[in-house]
Amino acid sequence: MSQDLGLMARSKHGPPCTIVIKLGTSSIVHETTHQPLLSTLASVVEVVVRLRSFGHKVVLVSSGAIGVGLQRMSLPRRPKGLAKKQALAAIGQGRLIALWDNLFGQFEQPIAQVLLTRGDISDRTRYLNAVNTLKELLSMGVVPIVNENDTVSVSEIKFGDNDTLSAITSSMIHADYLFLLTDVDGLYTSNPRKDPDAKQIEEVKSISEIRAQVSTSTLGSSLGTGGMETKLIAAEIASAAGVTTIITSSKKPENVLGIVDYHNRYTLLRKFSSRPSSPTVAGSGRASPESQPGSGSASPVPLPRPPHTVFIASSTPLRDLKSWTSHTLYPAGSVVIDAGAHHVLSKRQSGGRLLPAGVVGVIGAFASGQAVRITVRKGKEGDKEVEEEKQRYVNSYDTSRPTTPASGLQSSAASSSDDHDHPPAKGVHFEEDTEEQISEDDVIEVGRGLANFNSAQVSRVKGLKSSQLSVVLGYADSEYVVENITIRIPPSQLATLGQTASP
Repeated sequence: MSQDLGLMARSKHGPPCTIVIKLGTSSIVHETTHQPLLSTLASVVEVVVRLRSFGHKVVLVSSGAIGVGLQRMSLPRRPKGLAKKQALAAIGQGRLIALWDNLFGQFEQPIAQVLLTRGDISDRTRYLNAVNTLKELLSMGVVPIVNENDTVSVSEIKFGDNDTLSAITSSMIHADYLFLLTDVDGLYTSNPRKDPDAKQIEEVKSISEIRAQVSTSTLGSSLGTGGMETKLIAAEIASAAGVTTIITSSKKPENVLGIVDYHNRYTLLRKFSSRPSSPTVAGSGRASPESQPGSGSASPVPLPRPPHTVFIASSTPLRDLKSWTSHTLYPAGSVVIDAGAHHVLSKRQSGGRLLPAGVVGVIGAFASGQAVRITVRKGKEGDKEVEEEKQRYVNSYDTSRPTTPASGLQSSAASSSDDHDHPPAKGVHFEEDTEEQISEDDVIEVGRGLANFNSAQVSRVKGLKSSQLSVVLGYADSEYVVENITIRIPPSQLATLGQTASP
């Protein structure tokens, strides 16, 4: 073991990794003059080239097309109109990729431009094609430069911010690290520019818990669209997919090298140590990698901890299909479930599949195969009611589901066209059995999944046993109305949001 640790101490940056580095607009162009920040860009290029020389694969997610377009057209500020922003993106994107190509060309490092919208990867086949293209580029030794295709993006197919795009990209290629380079060197309890008492948080294991401890009110620069909140969202997506996510300063891109070294070394120490512990956190009393128990007499040379915040990757990352469903699809509508179904679906053994018995309503219109939000009604819940709903939901599963409609019950085979010709009104579904309207204001989203039936059909079978699906619909390709569900907010966290599910 001592020999392995010694090798690690002498080697550069440990085993080969796949690394995604995201650079925001404020790190690429000056906020007022819109001139390219050449020193920062050159430093990033040098870091990427050095990482490549150590065997790492690197993807660069680069914002800045609109900012470069502003400089080219001598405009003072980012416009508000969509068409003008798209036009500036078209002007700036070519110049931006030419700038990157020129800088990387000094090191004879080939690059590739990859422009994406959410629409490009909302189709499973196109998503897999994008994944294969990125992986092939990396295997060829190319550095892909990814950006959102702002020229054609509209609100329905936008990622929202390149922080989110970088997280989805890291999930697509199963990256080891996602670096979010920004104008601060980590996550703070409050805005460090305004609050001298702001403290940096060096390690985050639970993003939902850390939200209550930090301020994310910073909105980013006048050129960019992000802020600290978008970085938390990105970290949530990436860490759930098994990607270690790091926030650090773009003013010192060389810190990326030290951070990779630091965490790779910790991984090796944890592997060989009988009692692993986390990297050192100032004032926490936790053991640092160099002083970790079980390291033997030949301890590695101590490594300083570069300033950064690390979000620990999930030990049970989402499967690719669930990650795709949760983060790359734009949901077409909502399925409202009861508290019992919410409790069951939040458990891993549920398989992420929703029985019709747990459905209490539908909001919006969606087709079979589209992504849907999984929501619960706002309100209060009692433990007794939840337990009754959970038991009723579990008991609703029936393996003796008939394959043909029973006599005396209307088959919907002949009326299935009505389901498509007359979908529910968008935004509100009228529940005929309860005379109750449910709108988006009445519910809170707790997850997402893929619908097996359209909105009208789900509405017709809500509350029924799985054995009754073919009776009511005339067919049943599946016993579940929604599958591949990822619950983002379990019942235990609803209270922290000020909401609980209604029975």
